[in-house]
Amino acid sequence: MGCEIHNIVDIDTDNMELKSMDTVEMPIFGSTLKLMKFWSYLFVHNWRRYVAMAPYIIINCTQYVDIYLSTESLDFIIRNVYLAVLFTNTVVRGVLLCVQRFSYERFINVLKSFYIELLVSTKDYLKNTYCINAVLKQSDDPTINLLVEETTRLSVFISRINLLMGCCTCIGFVTYPIFGSERVLPYGMYLPTIDEYKYASPYYEIFFVIQAIMAPMGCCMYIPYTNMVVTFTLFAILMCRVLQHKLRSLEKLKIEQVRGEIIWCIKYQLKLSGFVDAMNALNTHLHLVEFLCFGAMLCVLLFSLIIAQTIGQTVIVIAYMVMIFANSVVLYYVANELYFQSFDIAIAAYESNWMDFDVDTQKTLKFLIMRSQKPLAILVGGTYPMNLKMLQSLLNAIYSFFTLLRRVYG
Repeated sequence: MGCEIHNIVDIDTDNMELKSMDTVEMPIFGSTLKLMKFWSYLFVHNWRRYVAMAPYIIINCTQYVDIYLSTESLDFIIRNVYLAVLFTNTVVRGVLLCVQRFSYERFINVLKSFYIELLVSTKDYLKNTYCINAVLKQSDDPTINLLVEETTRLSVFISRINLLMGCCTCIGFVTYPIFGSERVLPYGMYLPTIDEYKYASPYYEIFFVIQAIMAPMGCCMYIPYTNMVVTFTLFAILMCRVLQHKLRSLEKLKIEQVRGEIIWCIKYQLKLSGFVDAMNALNTHLHLVEFLCFGAMLCVLLFSLIIAQTIGQTVIVIAYMVMIFANSVVLYYVANELYFQSFDIAIAAYESNWMDFDVDTQKTLKFLIMRSQKPLAILVGGTYPMNLKMLQSLLNAIYSFFTLLRRVYG
């Protein structure tokens, strides 16, 4: 395996067909890739992608026109602003997947090769898997297998929780108008020459059904992308933990084996660094868009909470807040964990029995420690590291702006 992620990508695309993902689905992704493939965002190219995206792009445009021309009450305007921003974020994710689908597919295939490499003790798995690079490094380390299982379970659990919250949000979209004091659609849209709220026409019922059907389609664009990014980051954390385990186990090796193991760790660290760099190249600008969207949506929802007219509306707004906040917190938490886990590689190397090694081996280990002094980070806009400190700063700014809005409205 090469040391640089770009070299690995080139090797993989020469030796593996993209459809090889059908051979063995990676359990670490849960149902995420299945949903991506069903809607033809990744590994499949058919009409479903356009059926899912085209109506959303059209409706998103009409949402902003509706907000501009709206004469409805303030609470519905604010809610429509939230939904318009959410739809924009959803459309951006779908468009990004379509435009960069081959980059994502190559990246996932690289992740698959790393994932298989870690499943070193599962012989049947290796026999039934299309191996990318001839012979994978094999050992029978139960600790690494346990780390892989833990990461897989956590990734599947997070994906299921996100999908559940997405389903609850879709239900909220459809049921919110029921608790309103006026006749409104689940989300506002401008339809020239058509009065969709006219009681004597069937337009309202028709568009209500259409929007109810489109809500889960949007969920299948929004939630799986979040789950995929979380899985990418969890796998990078797994690679950090594998390195830490390898370095803490140096004392169990014979002296003549230690230097070779350290060199392997350095190469693996290079792969890890390239993996994170490639992940940033794919997602860093979208993280900036979502950073801004998250701030706008949370501020709007807080304001909607204080002007909600009924208990039902209050409950649904709280559900919206829980969904959007939970999605963002998971992303920032795993990114924060990657930052510190990558730094712990240097600590694990220092805690090894390095004083028993010869001078050349100590120098090699020192080189590994020096490389680990700069922690790996998921970047927002290619500049700012995504971590809990950044999230806290954003929440402070949101609360300050919300307080100002409340005083002005009051």
